[in-house]
Amino acid sequence: MTRQPKITFIGAGSTVFMKNIVGDVLQRPALSGAKIALMDINPQRLEESEVVVSKLIATLGAKATIELHSNQRNALDGADFVVVAFQIGGYEPCTVTDFEVPKKYGLRQTIADTLGVGGIMRGLRTVPHLWSICEDMMQVCPQAILLQYVNPMAINTWAISEKYPEIKQVGLCHSVQGTAMELAHDLDLPYEEIRYRSAGINHMAFFLKFEHRQADGSYRDLYPDLVRGYREGRAPKPGWNPRCPNKVRYEMLTRLGYFVTESSEHFAEYTPYFIKDGRPDLIEKFGIPLDEYPKRCVEQVERWKGEAAAYRTADKIEVAQSKEYASSIMNSVWTGEPSVIYGNLRNNGCITSLPDNCAAEVPCLVDENGIQPTYIGALPPQLTALIRTNINVQELTVAAMMTENREHLYHAAMMDPHTAAELDLDQIWSLTDDLLAAHDTWIPQWARVSKKVHAG
Repeated sequence: MTRQPKITFIGAGSTVFMKNIVGDVLQRPALSGAKIALMDINPQRLEESEVVVSKLIATLGAKATIELHSNQRNALDGADFVVVAFQIGGYEPCTVTDFEVPKKYGLRQTIADTLGVGGIMRGLRTVPHLWSICEDMMQVCPQAILLQYVNPMAINTWAISEKYPEIKQVGLCHSVQGTAMELAHDLDLPYEEIRYRSAGINHMAFFLKFEHRQADGSYRDLYPDLVRGYREGRAPKPGWNPRCPNKVRYEMLTRLGYFVTESSEHFAEYTPYFIKDGRPDLIEKFGIPLDEYPKRCVEQVERWKGEAAAYRTADKIEVAQSKEYASSIMNSVWTGEPSVIYGNLRNNGCITSLPDNCAAEVPCLVDENGIQPTYIGALPPQLTALIRTNINVQELTVAAMMTENREHLYHAAMMDPHTAAELDLDQIWSLTDDLLAAHDTWIPQWARVSKKVHAG
């Protein structure tokens, strides 16, 4: 009998995300008999995930089996693929802290999970646990592939490659394919007829080509149509994200000549141009949804209460193919059937205008040889320059954790484009103190401070 893969989910209590990945996996014949190991520290969420996976298996008539674990190393033992999706500190208290403390300084954010002071703190909370997973993998499944879905993606991927270069890993996001679908929507074109090539870093990669297949088999550049549609008020079309009209990215297209792959609500806080204290006109003009991530968290918690009850009583669960890359990677590695994904890995010269050790997001070929990144060469200089402003923050955050030097966390905040545009040096140092103090129990001992949180 052919051996079936073991797929371990660390943070399986992220049930909606886990459901999408498992649903994708079970629809692939070569993976439908997989051993699904679910691990979470929350017993209730783990049990809810077991219910969902069991009903997915029944709905699809798959032969997959389920293991439940509260112990991380036991869950990883013998794994072929490891999917990580967790949030250290949760929405409460840590996400709330990442928003509320900076607000006292007049520093507003939208998502705060990737860059900026919120992203720095999230990386500081997250990387040590990712390192613990890598340490366990080295002991019980050294050949497994780590599929890393946790933000801050670039910081996490960079930190893993620095401390555990032996681990086979890829950081995964759906921003590239999701944005391509969104632009096809704006252009009223079938997504299947779009061809594109993207490169950069996670959440700040750019479409170097974005083209439409013509009847004669040739391809037409769509950038002129996108710029014209924006300037004439026909794009972005409503309906993709009603709380954020996507004007930030279209505006940057007209300034840079290329479209960025992550959302306008994210991109607004990666740059110094759009969120400014005392400038409500900018917020209104570009439709920037401040405090968007906390709103989503509250909505997701409420929505899940109803979904969990519905899943528990349902006989079957509706299954659709998601736009995540995880099952495609697993299938290609397991069967040798090639596929192409966009992944985040150590740059290693793929993008020659960016540092070799940064985490680059590039197209990758996947087959039985694993995940193989594509050579890109140099990016247009204006894209390289903007990307480097984000890499500076990532590099210093990783350096802080690798050397256990708390000073580099202040340096990272100092270099953040949005933070530096709003606050002076004394404010940046004081804010970083306050955030470290507020996160005291969630961060490593070397990063803790004794100062009380600033009262406002």
